[in-house]
Amino acid sequence: MFNSLSGLFSFSRSLNTVSNNVSNMNTPGFRGSDSFFANINGGRGTRIAGEGMRTAAGDIRQTGNPTDLAVDGEGYFVLRDPDGNLYYTRAGQFRFNEEGMLVDSVNGYEVMGLDESGNLVSIDFDDYRTIAAEATTAVNFEGNLAPGSTSTTINSISVFDSAGTAHALSATFVNNSSATPGSFLVTVKDETGATVGSGEIRFGTDGTLLAGFNQMGITLTQGGVTQAVAINFGTPGTLSGMTSLTGMATNLSAKVEDGHGVLGVTDLSFDENGVLRLVYSQSEKREGPQVALAAFPNESALELSGGRLVSGATVDERELGRPGEGRFGRISGGSLEMSNVDLTQEFADMIIIQRGYQASSRVMTVSNEMLEQLYNSTRGG
Repeated sequence: MFNSLSGLFSFSRSLNTVSNNVSNMNTPGFRGSDSFFANINGGRGTRIAGEGMRTAAGDIRQTGNPTDLAVDGEGYFVLRDPDGNLYYTRAGQFRFNEEGMLVDSVNGYEVMGLDESGNLVSIDFDDYRTIAAEATTAVNFEGNLAPGSTSTTINSISVFDSAGTAHALSATFVNNSSATPGSFLVTVKDETGATVGSGEIRFGTDGTLLAGFNQMGITLTQGGVTQAVAINFGTPGTLSGMTSLTGMATNLSAKVEDGHGVLGVTDLSFDENGVLRLVYSQSEKREGPQVALAAFPNESALELSGGRLVSGATVDERELGRPGEGRFGRISGGSLEMSNVDLTQEFADMIIIQRGYQASSRVMTVSNEMLEQLYNSTRGG
């Protein structure tokens, strides 16, 4: 009777484990558990010796949220609470908080990254919200300037000063072939009409630029600050840059090579190496911090505690690393790892548990009937 009672208790506890697995089938990063039965010495029945966490990874599903991260392979994200304690999780449901720190969306713990020296650091977005203004240093011209054109003007050449203020320049090319064959005089003016630079370009008989006449400099003065800008017309003797080819229309254009105002982030994402990628404009992009991962030599000894957090390992049993290096998996940005609970397996386990519980209950019933028969026999004697 007591053996069967131990079976009832053990199967009941095992059903609790299955129930917990099923109820968390949609919990990101959840790892299912299995109950381990053990014999009690002396033939006194069974007991639950413990639970083991399933280490297989769950399915990765896209969420579209750029700060949601999943580990495709081995490794756990590292979290730090306000007291400095470290925790580990596979649930990469993260966000940037009001202070610009990447934190876990549920408990608010900071997500840790690795600096260049391999030290754990916070992933701080504040330092990357904007990039300072940059002055323009070069403008490149390209296209054809027809030999027969008398005067051609290119307007709205937008350059930036050191404060990030945009200024519209214009460049006028006046045919000077009457004085020197293939020569054009160049005048550059600012938005006020003031001349900020002048020079000459010359083309050879093949329509390509001549050496020594393929560039010039201009000087801008804004707020008492002088700024030099190089004007490049192309490479001498080649078709790169400006040309003056017969039979082709004039189709000049100017390309500002650098410079910009104060820029804010327009897009962010994490790449497969866990590096924060930030986009400010079509040409301005930056790299931010890198997410840290932790691995454990005996992952099956770990256990889920506090919902999404993993415990059961000391710092000495932990290995830190970078995604995509060594044993560590790669990061899948805009995605979450779901639980590794298999409903088919859970239903099969429930059937086995139910049969075991039913059988133990039947043993107890038979034992009770035998005792009752014994008592009846004694009264009859």
